[in-house]
Amino acid sequence: MPLTDSLKSQLTSLVASNRVVLFMKGDRRSPMCGFSATVVGILDEHLPSASGYDTVNCLASPELRDGIKEFSDWPTIPQLYIDGKFVGGCDIVREMHSSGELAKLIGGASAAAAPAKLPTITLSESAAKAFRDATPDDGDRLHLAIDARFSHELFFGPVEKGELEVVANGVTFLVDPQSARRADGVSIDFVGGANGGGFKIENPNEPPRVRSLTARELRALMDKGTKLELFDVRTPQEMAIARIDGARPFDNAARDHIARLADSDKAATLVFHCHHGVRSRTAAESVVALGLRNVFNLEGGIEAWSSTVDANVPRY
Repeated sequence: MPLTDSLKSQLTSLVASNRVVLFMKGDRRSPMCGFSATVVGILDEHLPSASGYDTVNCLASPELRDGIKEFSDWPTIPQLYIDGKFVGGCDIVREMHSSGELAKLIGGASAAAAPAKLPTITLSESAAKAFRDATPDDGDRLHLAIDARFSHELFFGPVEKGELEVVANGVTFLVDPQSARRADGVSIDFVGGANGGGFKIENPNEPPRVRSLTARELRALMDKGTKLELFDVRTPQEMAIARIDGARPFDNAARDHIARLADSDKAATLVFHCHHGVRSRTAAESVVALGLRNVFNLEGGIEAWSSTVDANVPRY
């Protein structure tokens, strides 16, 4: 697709919107690919404040995604611009970060970056006991790591330079500065189970994301009378073949309704389904982008509903 004058003007304006601009998949709080998440993590180290740098979601439109590649004459995303000049993609940014060149290029903005503050972590009694019982005798310490995609990792290992010590319920965590900026308010619990159980981590800083729901779990929510809205993203022809009771079409009226919820009730529980769960996940992700926090995708779609919950719903 050729780079039109209009699109070139738009990209020029975006590049000039901040000293540091990252064209990526997703946004700063919710990267949609590992390479974008890597660059976000690096930039967060240099520019932790909310206004430190801008991100542009290249998944917003095919024109933007293809246009930035032609604009920079660079074939991949993410792409970093500093002071209006193209710097490079993930590998180049990573190399420049390791060598110290990126810090020099960012300059004053990086030097002004505030040091990471000590986060507050809440630890349940059961989790504290589990950590104490698992502490090795070789001197390795307990670490909490949170990457730019808000994936959480708990592990024992040696002390790393620059880590912060955070004490919660008598247990000491080591947290690197980048993770510390994402960890404030984290709560950790230990939930038992047939396979020995595991840790449950809740992070109030984590951006909204689509959550998975099985057909049986949806049935259980309905049976309990949980307030939720179920949206069917399939075609009218498919709906004529089979439907789940209570589902409404994901049409323009539904979209307008959801837009109003985004302004008035971001905690509303919304569930999306299609035939096998692929189209509905795409629809659910578009709703999460509005800021709604309790958005679910029915995994396996109406096919899973028919095969595991209600055999009276026709399969096709």
